[in-house]
Amino acid sequence: MAYSFDRSYSPRQGTATQGERTDNVQLIMVGTINRRPGGPLARLRAAGREGVFLAPETARARGIALVSLTALTVGVFLLSMTAGYGVSPPLALVLPVVIGGVVLQRRALEVLFIVVTVAYFSEAVAKGWDRTRPGSLIVLLIVGAVAFQLTRDRERLGLSTGRGEAILLELREQLRQQGEFPPLPNGWHQDVVQRSAGGTAFSGDFIVSTLADGGRRLEVAVVDVSGKGLDAGTRSLMLAGALGGLLGQVSPERFLAAANDYLIRQESEESFATAVHVAIDLTSGAFRLTTAGHPPAVHYAGGSGRWRLVEVDGDLLGVIPDATVGVAEGTLAHRDALLLYTDGLIEVPGRDLAVGIDRMLGAAESLVPRGFHGGAGAIVDAVAPTGSDDRAVVLIWRT
Repeated sequence: MAYSFDRSYSPRQGTATQGERTDNVQLIMVGTINRRPGGPLARLRAAGREGVFLAPETARARGIALVSLTALTVGVFLLSMTAGYGVSPPLALVLPVVIGGVVLQRRALEVLFIVVTVAYFSEAVAKGWDRTRPGSLIVLLIVGAVAFQLTRDRERLGLSTGRGEAILLELREQLRQQGEFPPLPNGWHQDVVQRSAGGTAFSGDFIVSTLADGGRRLEVAVVDVSGKGLDAGTRSLMLAGALGGLLGQVSPERFLAAANDYLIRQESEESFATAVHVAIDLTSGAFRLTTAGHPPAVHYAGGSGRWRLVEVDGDLLGVIPDATVGVAEGTLAHRDALLLYTDGLIEVPGRDLAVGIDRMLGAAESLVPRGFHGGAGAIVDAVAPTGSDDRAVVLIWRT
C-alpha cells in the first residue's frame, strides 16, 4: 500500500491544514554483497566449521546416545517389573522417547521407539491389561509423533541438536547490529528504536545505515517487509543483508531500484516491502530522500518550529520490475530534525492514517523543549507502546 498525504503540522497553531525513476542495478547473491565482517552468511560458515552442522564424525556420539537411551528404556522396564506399578508406571517409558527426539536422528529414533513399544507391551502382558491405562498408550504415541517431527525438521535443516536455536539467536543479533548507527561527527545525533509485534524476537521492520564518501555522507534505510513478527523475520534478515551490502556501495539515486531488483528476483508473492532511504551530506546538511510505498518522513525546522511531512509517492518494492520511487530534497539546518518510521507506529485498525500521524506529530512536538535525546523511544511509548504490528523509528537531528 502506498501512502500519500499533503499535510503540514504547526505546533504553534495546533492545527493540520491540507496543503524518478532510477536505473536498474543487477545484484549479486547476498553472500557476496554482505561485506560487513561477521555478516549472517559468514556466521553460518563459521558455525559449520565449528561443528554446528551435522558431520560424519558425530556418528559415534549419536551411536552412544542410542545405546544409552536403549539402556535407559530397559532400566525403566526392569524397574517397573520388579518395583511395582506405583514406582515406575508404563508412562515412564515416554522419557527415553522425549530425549531421543532431541538427540537422535530419525533412523536411530525408529530403533529406540521399537524398543520402547516392545517394553510397553511386554509390561502390559506381564502385569495384565487391566492395569494398563489406554491413556498411557495414547500419550506414548503422541509424544512419539512429536519426536519424529522434530527429528525430521532438524535433519531437513541439516542442523545438529540445539544448534538451530543458537544460529537463530546469532542471526537475530546480526539484524540488530545492522540497525546500529555508525559514529557521527560533532553536531549530529541520532536515536533508533525497533520493536516487534507482540514482543517476539524477530521483526519485519529493520534499519540499515552507513557512512559513505569518506564519512562525509550518512545513508539510512528504514524498511518494512511483508508480514510481521516471526513470520517476517527471515525475509527481513535476508533483505537486510542485501541492503546492508548495497548501502554506500551504489549511488543514493540507484539504491531503491537495486533493492527492487533483488526482491523481484525472489519470485515470491510475499517478497515485497516498503522503504524510505535518506542520504545526508554531513557537511552542508543537504539531504536527498527517496521512498517506495512508505509513510511520509517528517522534517522539523528548528527556526520556525514547524513539523512538515515530506510527501512523495513511490511504488512498493518487489511488485513490478520498473518501480518508480518518490524523491524529495531539503536541508537539515542547525536545530533541525528528520523523523523516519514504519506504518506500525501510525496504523490503528478502523482509523484513518491521518489520526495516527497527528498523534505521532504531537508526541514529537513534546520532545522539542527537552531535546531529542531518547526521542525515538518516547514517540513509540506515546503513540504505539503495545502495537499489534512491528515498529521502527529513526530520529536524526543537528545541533
